[in-house]
Amino acid sequence: MHSLPIFVHLDGRPVILIGEGEAADAKRRVLERAGAVVISEGTAALAVVALEDDAEAEAAVAALKARGILVNAVDRPALCDFTLPAIVDRDPVLIAIGTGGASAGLAKILRQRIEVLLPPTVGPLARALSAARAAIRARWPDAGQRRRALDAALAAGGMLDPVAGTHDVAAWLKSDVETGDRTMTICLTSPDPDDLTLKQARLLGEADRVYAAPDVPPVILARARADAVRMSGPPSSSPGPGLTLTIEMAAS
Repeated sequence: MHSLPIFVHLDGRPVILIGEGEAADAKRRVLERAGAVVISEGTAALAVVALEDDAEAEAAVAALKARGILVNAVDRPALCDFTLPAIVDRDPVLIAIGTGGASAGLAKILRQRIEVLLPPTVGPLARALSAARAAIRARWPDAGQRRRALDAALAAGGMLDPVAGTHDVAAWLKSDVETGDRTMTICLTSPDPDDLTLKQARLLGEADRVYAAPDVPPVILARARADAVRMSGPPSSSPGPGLTLTIEMAAS
């Protein structure tokens, strides 16, 4: 990853915005939607510089960074400490799409595609899961079991499939859910991650640890959970709790 995506709570907190015009106005609207108090000068942890003139922008960025402030410089990715992503808002669910400043247009189009996929019920599902947090912890005291139960419920076709129309969290809590240890193997016929089947992509997203043959491309491993353990070679006889996934490439 070229940067770490994070969500920052800005409600009531100051953010410096330097600049005028269409670009500055767009940044102001986004910051105010997030609850920030937009100021032109003063003390803040974040700042946005939206100046047309290169020299003025560079000077403003340098002055802000000298004060220890993290800066977003509009249309100048090399000067940015952080970027502002395209946002899909299904309150309280937020999806941020960033390209590291490479192409705001691409991020916008990806946002539009995702908007079509996600129904408005995603937000209520998130609130229902939040309200059921204590009940979920009581049902599955072990953190690994909780995650695997949620993975199964939220998977395509699961009881809480996010793109389905309705979700009954109470019924899910009462249902029989398999959270045991599993070891599975997938054999890929293509090095292209776009050729993964839905099942293969789901298993990569759920696996606690991934064992990959030497010829498995890194772009395939990149589709695994960000915090999954990645190892080469075959798994041990007792790899650990949860889902252990072995990936092999089919002989050509």
